Amino acid sequence: MKKIKKIKKIKIKANGKIKSIPENYKMSDLINKLKIPIKKVAIELNQEIIDKKNIDKINLKNNDKIEIVHFIGGG
Repeated sequence: MKKIKKIKKIKIKANGKIKSIPENYKMSDLINKLKIPIKKVAIELNQEIIDKKNIDKINLKNNDKIEIVHFIGGG
């Protein structure tokens, strides 16, 4: 009989909402899941702006705080 491997969950706060995500979730996974247009946002992780080129390398950790700010054109 095969053992079912339980996926460990962690909690993060994204734009003020607590989310439960799998361990080893990357920032890019979160951006894709939320369907965020990466070119039109700034991303802050624990009060530090991150370079969007590195989102594939950033593993989210329990209690991380993420703020995603959308740029809006106008004049």
